[in-house]
Amino acid sequence: MTKIIFEKSDNIDGINISDCIETGFIDEKFLRKIPLNLPQLSELETLRHYKELSDKNFCIEKGFYPLGSCTMKYNPKVNEMLANLEGFTNLHPLQSDENSQGALELMYNLQNSLKEVTGMDAISLQPAAGAHGEFAGMMIIKKYFDQEQFKSKGEKRTKVIIPDSAHGTNPASSRMCGFDCIEIKSNEKGQVDIEAIKAVLDKDVAAIMMTNPNTLGLFEENILEISKIMHDNGSLLYYDGANFNAIMGYTNPKLMGFDVVHINLHKTFGTPHGGGGPGAGPIGVVEKLKDFLPVPVIDCKDGKYFRNYDFKKSIGKVKGFYGNFGVLVRAYAYILMMGKNLKKVSEDAVLSANYLKEKLKGTYDLPYDYPCMHEFVLSGEKQKEQGASTLWIAKRLMDENTHPPTVYFPLIVHEAIMLEPTETENKQRLDEFVAVMLKIANEIEENPAEVLKSPQKTPVKKIDETLAARQPDLRYKVS
Repeated sequence: MTKIIFEKSDNIDGINISDCIETGFIDEKFLRKIPLNLPQLSELETLRHYKELSDKNFCIEKGFYPLGSCTMKYNPKVNEMLANLEGFTNLHPLQSDENSQGALELMYNLQNSLKEVTGMDAISLQPAAGAHGEFAGMMIIKKYFDQEQFKSKGEKRTKVIIPDSAHGTNPASSRMCGFDCIEIKSNEKGQVDIEAIKAVLDKDVAAIMMTNPNTLGLFEENILEISKIMHDNGSLLYYDGANFNAIMGYTNPKLMGFDVVHINLHKTFGTPHGGGGPGAGPIGVVEKLKDFLPVPVIDCKDGKYFRNYDFKKSIGKVKGFYGNFGVLVRAYAYILMMGKNLKKVSEDAVLSANYLKEKLKGTYDLPYDYPCMHEFVLSGEKQKEQGASTLWIAKRLMDENTHPPTVYFPLIVHEAIMLEPTETENKQRLDEFVAVMLKIANEIEENPAEVLKSPQKTPVKKIDETLAARQPDLRYKVS
């Protein structure tokens, strides 16, 4: 077991920083009186320690990462190089517009690129993640309906319709903005039930939040009818862009009838994410909602780029400064690199998902057996009956150089196994994954007790996930 860095220290009681400073080099009043209890290692031993830790981590450079709904695709290294250019990394966010023209031009061009791929009329780059974009978008919807033109008609607009297959952040974002959430059931095809919408639709409904393709990886074939029903009622449509990787170049939220959209740059446009960040969740809106966007929006006049705060109905700022700039640089580099091939990205992602689906169905249950988009959801019900549930399938995969897929989500599929291969994996890798999944199913059928010992090859073996989630202890306590 790897020792923590304090245990590798030559002086586990720590060191006093004043002992390391030549007498008189710093005035005594600036010296710490209390020891810092820092580990004392040479530079070489410190580097070896953190290299050893990094080698234990799983990453997409090590193996397959089929994390459904999260789109954990490969991040091109050229994007990292560009984001680390000195002109970007040394730029201070409080510098004037005049001295920030390069960064502002990049953000302006990114806004325009996102307008083109989403069909929206205006974009704000501020939100720092997908859920943050949801929150900002729902704040816009709330402020839109708070206008006098709606109040004078007695409209309250306090409700938001959310399908049962939605991302868990959707109801959370709505509730944080003061809306009441109305859940509607999916139909037998795993899509939004139009009759269920009609049953709850009234003048108090502000919006519906949808992902298309949805969380089952299925395209909502009735989306135009849904958007007409909602708009006829005076309601808006919110597009959760988490699954945007499936539709680029083929369609866009505007064509489907959506009014507000967020895009997860850290999923669709190849920037690193996971472990809590960094991310970026820009929001786009149709023309009538443009004045409600968070400020500033990057604008251009007479060839000069500037931060535009002149949005009379703006919801204000939702992020310090102007968003996660480093992520914006990476995403823009990805868009420039791919160009018209963004359509091919979606094409290959959809092809990969359907290939895996057809290879694995039969061995694993497939509750919704329809052509999928970028992802699909299997069920481990059969394997659970044989003695090893979905959780153990996920753990067993860890011994096969594969990151576990998303499990137990969406909730409408029992023992859910959510798989998204993305466009970055080749056929050989997909075939290797199929072979592993078939091997695990066979192991469960023959000897489930052995699978229940998984994982056996990882640095950390079986853990108590519930305890780790509810009582995390991330501190090192010096005795």
